[in-house]
Amino acid sequence: MMNQDVKTTPTAKNGGRLFRNDVIFIVVLLFVVSALGLCFYLFRGEGDSVVVTVDGKEFGRYSLTEDITVEIRTGAQNEELNLLVIKDGQAYVETATCPDGICAGHKPISREGESIVCLPHKVVITVYTTEEKDAPDIVV
Repeated sequence: MMNQDVKTTPTAKNGGRLFRNDVIFIVVLLFVVSALGLCFYLFRGEGDSVVVTVDGKEFGRYSLTEDITVEIRTGAQNEELNLLVIKDGQAYVETATCPDGICAGHKPISREGESIVCLPHKVVITVYTTEEKDAPDIVV
C-alpha cells in the first residue's frame, strides 16, 4: 500500500499559485522601487555651492555662480594636482595627475548630491544647496 499522506509543495511544475504570486510580487516591487528612484533623481534641486574635501578634511567651499579655477594640490610635496573648474553653474575636473584620470573624464556636476571622486588623490567634490527650505524645523 502506498502512503497517501505525502504533501507536495506548489511549484511552477505542478501549477501552484505560490510561484506565480511570487513573480507578480517581485515585478510590482521592482516597478515601485524604480518609480521612486526615478522621482528622486528627476526632482533633485539645483545646487548652489561645491564643497571640496581632501582625505576627509574640508579643502574649500566655492559658489557655483562664480566662474573660477581652483588648483587642488595633494601629496607629501603637493605634487599631485586636480584642476577644478566652475563655469556656467557647473563644476568639473579639467585635468588630474592621477594614473587613471577617471575624475577628469567625469561629466560636469550641478545638481544637489552629485559628486566627483578622485580615489588616488583622496579628493571628493560634492554639490550642496545652502539656501533655507520653506519647511519648518519643528512641528508642534
